[in-house]
Amino acid sequence: MKKILQALVGICLLAGLGVLLWFATKAPPLVVQGEVSTNRVDISPRVGGRVAKLNVDVGDIVKQADVIAILESPQLTASMHMADAALAVSEADLVRVNSTRPERIDAAKAELAAANADVVLYQEEAARQARLISTGASTQSQVDQTNRNLDAAIRKRESADANLRLAVAGSSKEEKALAATQVEQARASLNQQQVDVAELTIHASISGQITTRVAELGENFAAGAPLFSIVDIEHPWFTFNLREDLLKGLKIGDRFHVTVPALGAEKVEVKVTVLNAQGQYATWRATRATGDFDLRTFEVRAEPVDPPAGLRPGMSVLASWPFEDL
Repeated sequence: MKKILQALVGICLLAGLGVLLWFATKAPPLVVQGEVSTNRVDISPRVGGRVAKLNVDVGDIVKQADVIAILESPQLTASMHMADAALAVSEADLVRVNSTRPERIDAAKAELAAANADVVLYQEEAARQARLISTGASTQSQVDQTNRNLDAAIRKRESADANLRLAVAGSSKEEKALAATQVEQARASLNQQQVDVAELTIHASISGQITTRVAELGENFAAGAPLFSIVDIEHPWFTFNLREDLLKGLKIGDRFHVTVPALGAEKVEVKVTVLNAQGQYATWRATRATGDFDLRTFEVRAEPVDPPAGLRPGMSVLASWPFEDL
């Protein structure tokens, strides 16, 4: 019995020594460090102007479409008024070419009536000359003159009738189409000027927190110059840069746990949303001339399933690799 107990003790000692040796030689889990990231938007005006009003400052929380600044530009305002006046002129011209003054129509009618009277008069004169020449009381030259006068009166009546129809119809179809096109052109120009003036009011394009303010009252800014930076703190994600040999088995939708040192030891569950290869500059070069190869670096992006309070862009995040809780 004593020998059996000694054998069991020896076996237990050997087993314990083996366990200790296994733990001593076991490689520790790889800990990778990432960073908290969020969407950042730089707000800049589409048109240039001078800062007339600032409604927010660094640290303020804004909602999408909130007015955060107002610019002023006398040049744009003057251009809008000029475009408005040009539209009024073109609309007036369109009315003009589509209408005729009543006095002109009355004058054309009077001219036609006078021409009709002349035709009737010369027709009667021609009939009288025809009777007189048959009796020898008139000459052929007088008859010819009367006929020429009648023909001229008929031509004059035709001209007066055409003038009356022209007065009633107004301008030609081409002139009316040109005037209508000029109205549309002037209206489009005015709309463009109004849009430019409206762009002087700067709105927040996303909801978030103001992290940078470049704008100062009275300062002039050109189109495209940044005024503010807004960070979407409500939708953060974690970014890790890993060698491709560490990605075995990782796929979109996988979940694991990370810790954010700035927020304590509480574990945060995340879900993989992006796996992107980085550029050639982010390549792990082989350390041996033969028997090795270069390794690409991949961006792994993961979103927190339930974002913890106080998560801020730039905070460090730690994760064991492969997926093991820290």
